[in-house]
Amino acid sequence: MTPQPPENRDKDGRAEGPEPGPWTDLERPPLNTTALRRALLRPDTLWTSLDVVRATGSTNTDLAARAADGAAEGAVLVAEEQSAGRGRLDRRWSAPPRSGLFFSVHLTPRVPMPRWGWLPLLAGVATATALSRDAGVDTALKWPNDLLVTVDGTERKAGGILAERAADGVVIGIGLNVSLRADELPVPGAGSLALAGARSTDRDTLLRSVLRSLDHWYGQWQAADGDPAASRLQEAYAAGCATLGRSVRAELPGDTEILGEAVAIDGDGRLVLATADGVQQPVAAGDIVHLRPAGEDTDGRRT
Repeated sequence: MTPQPPENRDKDGRAEGPEPGPWTDLERPPLNTTALRRALLRPDTLWTSLDVVRATGSTNTDLAARAADGAAEGAVLVAEEQSAGRGRLDRRWSAPPRSGLFFSVHLTPRVPMPRWGWLPLLAGVATATALSRDAGVDTALKWPNDLLVTVDGTERKAGGILAERAADGVVIGIGLNVSLRADELPVPGAGSLALAGARSTDRDTLLRSVLRSLDHWYGQWQAADGDPAASRLQEAYAAGCATLGRSVRAELPGDTEILGEAVAIDGDGRLVLATADGVQQPVAAGDIVHLRPAGEDTDGRRT
């Protein structure tokens, strides 16, 4: 029998590090934790710690537990594989090991709490900006929390963002499909940076870029006391939002819906819909079950 390499475990018993070994799946090398820490954990940055685990259920859940135990703001937790990643309304998110970036960050904003709702939108702007610059992929935002790329002329979801309250702050999880091939996509409407023609799928480079961009936008937003207009966050989100200008159907709890053209993102981060009767109706992310194109059914087919 061929000897197997030992499995590394962190203090909580979770598998960590690049085991079973960097020699497995050479097209998808493990993240270089040492190099990432050297590049990101500096006195003049937001980031205070960075850990990479081989596999876990959810980085958001794990980092929230660390926050409850006193983890500082700026803690970053990355997983090479997530078995229970999730998005809004507990929707599942899965991908093969080392095929994407699956990570969470702990933030404790020092701005008025009503403005905390901008954090997932801020994370979207930061991620899309970094990917467009360093992966060479035009990355758009679908309100409120999806990252879109274009594959063969069609918009596909390549990533998502989930913000959750944790201890005295917020944990923001970001999941991004990087090197997934067509036969690995979890659903037909999914995409990846590789399928979108990215000039780079080096996950170390992309993770550094996204975290630096997040540091920049978070700092700018906090310096403006969370004001989305003064920090230019509202302007940047609107500029990159693929939802604006389209006719959509906002499905609400209780089998109700609002049809209208998405015309703006308001100061509270809500999507403003102009309905056929001339009303401008703001919709908050927490109020909707689904946001679909107006002519699309629940299975994603045009009607």
